[in-house]
This record gives sequence, C-alpha cells and structure tokens, in this order.
Amino acid sequence: MYARDNVANASDLQQRLPGGQVEAATEMLRMLADPTRLRLMWLLSDGEHDVTALVAAVGMARPAVSQHLGKLRLAGLVSVRREGRRALYRARGGHVRRLVTEVLHAASHRVTGAPEHD
Repeated sequence: MYARDNVANASDLQQRLPGGQVEAATEMLRMLADPTRLRLMWLLSDGEHDVTALVAAVGMARPAVSQHLGKLRLAGLVSVRREGRRALYRARGGHVRRLVTEVLHAASHRVTGAPEHD
C-alpha cells in the first residue's frame, strides 16, 4: 500500500465536517481542558447534582464552581433544571458523557501504563 492510495481530494475532506462543527468541537474541548471543569463534568456525567454537592466534591468556593458551571453551560456541555429553589446540573446528553468518560479512561491508561484496547 502506498501513501498516495490514501490521499483524498480536498473537497471530499471538506464535505465530511459540516460548517461550524470543528469550531464547536474545539470550544467544547477547550472547556474540558481545565482540570476543575473536567472534574465537574466527571461528576455530572454520573447524574444530577446541585451546586452545594459540587462545591463539596471539588473543594472550591461556591462562586468559582458557579462560574465554571456557567462556562460549561454556555459551551453546551451542561444542562440545568430547576427543582424548587435548587438548580440541578447534569452532563448534556450521551455524547458528552461518553466523551468525558473516554478521555478520562484514556488518561488512566497513560498514567498507569495499562495496555490500550478497543
């Protein structure tokens, strides 16, 4: 097999990713690149939590956690619903939950030296 056999023309490659998709994905990944936000997303991937529970879990001040949640919400990674006076946050959808889970599992393999698998 030669490298030229795998060469696609540029227009074929352009059509595979609709306009704006790469930019949106980049913004989502940028939000996950922060250790605090990634920790919050890990917690929210497991279910709904209010700010009080998240503050206790990550050991940060409430305003800082709220600010991170706001950024995650604006990036489309987190959804919120009201239950009385409480706001309950969760990871938005299966794609986001799987992304967070997979990246942390991949990091675990890297840190522990465990072999990769499919």
